[in-house]
Amino acid sequence: MTRLSNATIGQVRAGVATPGYDRAAVKAGVVHLGPGAFHRAHQAAAFDALLAHDPRWGITGVSLNSTSVADALNPQDGLYTLALLDEEVSYRIIGSIGHILTAHSDAAVLAALAGADTRIISLTVTEKGYCLAGDGTLDMAHPGIVRDLKGGIPTTAIGWIVAGLAERKRQGLPGVTVLSCDNLSGNGRKLEAAVRAFAEARDGDTARWIEDHVRFPNAMVDSITPATDDALRACVSAAIGLEDAWPIQREGFTQWVIEDDFAGDRPELDRAGATFTTEVHGYEAAKLRLLNGPHSTLAYLGLGVGHASVAGAMADPKLAAFVERLMREDIALSLTPPVGLDVDAYILAILKRFANPAIEHTLAQIAWDGSQKLPYRILDTTRDALAAGRPIDRLAVPIAAWLRFIERAAAAGERITDPLADRLMAAGGDWHAILEMREVFGDLPSDSRFVAAVEKAHAALADPNGY
Repeated sequence: MTRLSNATIGQVRAGVATPGYDRAAVKAGVVHLGPGAFHRAHQAAAFDALLAHDPRWGITGVSLNSTSVADALNPQDGLYTLALLDEEVSYRIIGSIGHILTAHSDAAVLAALAGADTRIISLTVTEKGYCLAGDGTLDMAHPGIVRDLKGGIPTTAIGWIVAGLAERKRQGLPGVTVLSCDNLSGNGRKLEAAVRAFAEARDGDTARWIEDHVRFPNAMVDSITPATDDALRACVSAAIGLEDAWPIQREGFTQWVIEDDFAGDRPELDRAGATFTTEVHGYEAAKLRLLNGPHSTLAYLGLGVGHASVAGAMADPKLAAFVERLMREDIALSLTPPVGLDVDAYILAILKRFANPAIEHTLAQIAWDGSQKLPYRILDTTRDALAAGRPIDRLAVPIAAWLRFIERAAAAGERITDPLADRLMAAGGDWHAILEMREVFGDLPSDSRFVAAVEKAHAALADPNGY
């Protein structure tokens, strides 16, 4: 089958959306570190929607650790297909990425970072790519940071960003906006501190230039992006009539909330549905509590009654009704919504996402790392409810369901995925011992109302349908 490219895009089958702009006129205003699946499904798609209005915001991708994306997309002139998994699957050719560089082509990467047209350096490198210590600051003992501080070709995202900014300073170019697109709370502030600490260790003048000329807005991103597999490749080829080496898929819903703090020109990403705000933290809190909290609730209750996926759990009328009541009558009351967030509409959108049968999101995976997730997803909301004198009966149910999840695993001799797995398994059926883990529950067990609510919910869940 003929390969997707600039030369063949005119052969794409009817019904498939293609770039509505002249790709030859696009300038690379964005250099993105880590052009993996999430970036291509999310940010690259948003810039693609913007390019018909403003051609200054094309993307040069930089793969730091692998050549696989470059090998797949460069022969296609950066083009690829995005499959949107909604009630009806639709397909769209994305043209915002012009070229993928790899860290091996170091001169080209440095030239892109210091390009006259470059206004944004963005990154999606996952939390570990920030090389942070446990306190959220740059880990100066991290092997990659130690290596990069010695000079030579950088190996970390932090090293590359500082190298690019130092080169911009050397050439007398303006500063840029460095935009994190990772699921890391306070990502802009943490990235800024890491970059400035690295720069200070290399050259104080560069660190001061960064402080004066570079901005690091916080941002929140959200959209489920299942991995590409051969089934997707086959579906895409049939839909577009061409071979695509690396198509991407995601749910129809997407959210990108960006702090309105830019070093220079700000792209009109609100045209593509992004939200500019000074209250990113409020959106993060809403996501943690209204989306992630119910996700964990579905996981532990759903697994208890034999469901395997989020959509499967939402097809259970009793479980779906419980989760909706939890969201509306308990979690929503704990929020101070930021300006621009319609909580009722957000809840409806989340419920629709949960029920989407085109997304295979497994409950077993969501159930991982409960000791790390529950404090932010459920326990903070529980504290707020107790402080306000509100009942916590429903909020206690996902906590008790997690305890029952551990008990079942211990009884079956199955190991759970959790940093505290050894201690949790050792506690086994003694849920009171688990409640005493202060790194999970803090001082909540000292509140008799909390213990009584968990005890009641735990007893009720002796019958898995007893919530």
